[in-house]
Amino acid sequence: MRGTEWKHSKEEDESFRRAIDQATQWIVRYFNQPEAYPVLSRVKPGDIRDAFPNTPPEEGRNYDELLEDFRTKILPGITHWNHPSFFAYFAITGSYPGILGELLSAALNINGMLWRTSPALTEIEDLSLDYLRNMLGIDEQFFGLILDTASTSSLIAMAAARESISELQIREKGLAGRTDVPRLRVYCSQEAHSSIDKAAIVLGVGSENVKKIGVDSEYRMDPSALERLIEEDVRKGYKPFCVVATVGTTSTTSVDPVAEIAEICMKHDLWLHVDAAYAGVAAILPEKKDTLAGCQLADSFVVNPHKWLFTPIDLSAFYCKRRSILRNAFSLVPEYLRDAEGPDVTNLMDYGFQLGRRFRALKLWMVINYYGRQGLENHIREHMRLADVFKAWVERNESFELMAPVPFSTVCFRYRPITGLPEDILNSEENREAAFDRANERLLEEVNRTGKAFLSHTKLHGKFTLRCAIGNIRTRESDINNLCLLLQEKAEAVLARFS
Repeated sequence: MRGTEWKHSKEEDESFRRAIDQATQWIVRYFNQPEAYPVLSRVKPGDIRDAFPNTPPEEGRNYDELLEDFRTKILPGITHWNHPSFFAYFAITGSYPGILGELLSAALNINGMLWRTSPALTEIEDLSLDYLRNMLGIDEQFFGLILDTASTSSLIAMAAARESISELQIREKGLAGRTDVPRLRVYCSQEAHSSIDKAAIVLGVGSENVKKIGVDSEYRMDPSALERLIEEDVRKGYKPFCVVATVGTTSTTSVDPVAEIAEICMKHDLWLHVDAAYAGVAAILPEKKDTLAGCQLADSFVVNPHKWLFTPIDLSAFYCKRRSILRNAFSLVPEYLRDAEGPDVTNLMDYGFQLGRRFRALKLWMVINYYGRQGLENHIREHMRLADVFKAWVERNESFELMAPVPFSTVCFRYRPITGLPEDILNSEENREAAFDRANERLLEEVNRTGKAFLSHTKLHGKFTLRCAIGNIRTRESDINNLCLLLQEKAEAVLARFS
């Protein structure tokens, strides 16, 4: 019984300690025996829910029972993002120091809405973001804020951009029903993340007013096309207010020409936000410092340590040069949240729509201090080397082709058999391209079905394209070699079906 009559006891302490010991032992085994689990979960929709009762227990259950349910009923429904052969989307890592930070943060269970509600949360967040900013080579004029994901960071940035049009008084009067507010316009490339469209929807700008700019042969935004569209919109009486450039696009990890885009933004007095969620951390490497070239000229940018800096999800690092505008966009202090510390103290609730804030910074502080700059550099550099290994295999294999440049650790490629297809397919370009698309869809399904690796896909110039994203701290060259063998084996099986 754990009802109102239950009292804390030494027995409860010991029970929890044993459970933590068991969980810790399981975590270590999990990291050292990845082959014990299929990377992609094999359950069907509803399987996990159906494994549990429909009503909550009347009496409490012990930790042993809960951990057994975790192992036998929950784990089968896990797609293992922490697996060294997880190559889908953007591969990530929950590292030991990051996990330790999460555990301690959960134990503290603090809320950092005000400085006084947990001074260490505010100041460790500030310190950790300064560490990161220093490693990225970004100067001190950028104010940092930890949020959950880049989607939220970009929403916050676009809200600040909207607030920067102070003459429209949108914070006070809103947008609905107003005839004195022109159409607001946001600009990004065709390769930008869908979160930019969602932010526009949330902010009342509307998806129709997110204008997608064409890209060059390397999938980078075309600055001249951007400026032409801005000038055309101004002639129509619209109000351009924000441009979003990307450093490491979702499909191909291409890098927009941020410096050129920044010049256009300054010329037209537009807010420039840079989405560097994936690739921004590459700037930690001395040889990749130019990754964030031009970002010093931006008004805001975001990098995600939970993508490629070995920090457990979720943690997004948002930086803003125009701190006062960001605060004006969100600060709202009711009487019950007023404090006596004065204006020099940072209250994080003033810089976003969330009031409650958990201690995310602790895990980032742990990761940076545990690995150090050199350790982080070494792991990022190794991932880029492994991407080069896989890229070289694709280039050597006459049945595969690269679909985009490989500036970081993600390789876009596709299966393109030059022999073995029926003549009616080979003799028609339209039939041939449709067959290649079908072959790659089948190849993706076959590889993922094995549970030995997990790839994802995109479409580039209308062509079904496979993606191999390398970013797990435990991925080794042997994992890449195994992926190559698996792709070759399954490609031959797919081709046999066409024949």
